[in-house]
Amino acid sequence: MTLPIQLISTDFDGTLFSEFTNPPVPEVLQSIIGHLQSQGAKWVINTGRDMNSLMETLGRGHVRIKPDYVVVVEREIHQRTGDDGHFKFAGVDPWNQRCTADQNALFETVRKDLPELLAWVNAKFKATLYEDPWSPFCLIAESNADADAIQAYLEVYCATIPNLTLVRNDIYARFSHGAYNKGSALAEIGRLLGISPEFTVAAGDHLNDLPMLKKQFAHGLICPANAIPVVKEQVEREGGYLSQHMCGEGVARGLEYYMDRRG
Repeated sequence: MTLPIQLISTDFDGTLFSEFTNPPVPEVLQSIIGHLQSQGAKWVINTGRDMNSLMETLGRGHVRIKPDYVVVVEREIHQRTGDDGHFKFAGVDPWNQRCTADQNALFETVRKDLPELLAWVNAKFKATLYEDPWSPFCLIAESNADADAIQAYLEVYCATIPNLTLVRNDIYARFSHGAYNKGSALAEIGRLLGISPEFTVAAGDHLNDLPMLKKQFAHGLICPANAIPVVKEQVEREGGYLSQHMCGEGVARGLEYYMDRRG
């Protein structure tokens, strides 16, 4: 018998993890994912966080289940090796190597325009602008309204540069390469494991989750009740599951729905 759910991809903040609940990852969700893993399914945490931030937060949250893969900064793939007592995450190549090379080449094109872009944002908004190892342009806006306005301006610019995109989550945003996102990273993991979208479930709540919340990448789509409207609209349009429960409780209900539906 074929396992009905073979690959699970969950966003982290607001989908899997909520710092305002105790425990931050509900026991029922941990039990469901742990059970599916014991049956052979693979679990991916697909997040905009970097590896250090993710591991620290998982540790502080006393999350007892361990992801088989993590996608960090919305594009880099890492696979867990070792047992639960002592494990590490190893980068998956050539995906990560190709991703880094393509990003660096793209960002060299962008750098000449950064002073003008930074000056525009600084003249109109009180935002934090910085560079990190993954993008030459990172932004923390003071409000979602400010982030909306900045996004609209920067997307006009992105349209002039092939493959350049702005990835946003709440008040945070950064430039990225359009070929590398949560959806394409999930597709690569599925390819490596030989698991098709038919047996894949993806769950998310915010803008940077939209690329993976498509039937192209996962036939099972879930969004919790706290998902922003545009995410709910896309998941509904794609025939996915809109939960009435928040965060991890909502994901648990969604996984139960697909497990029951598929027998």
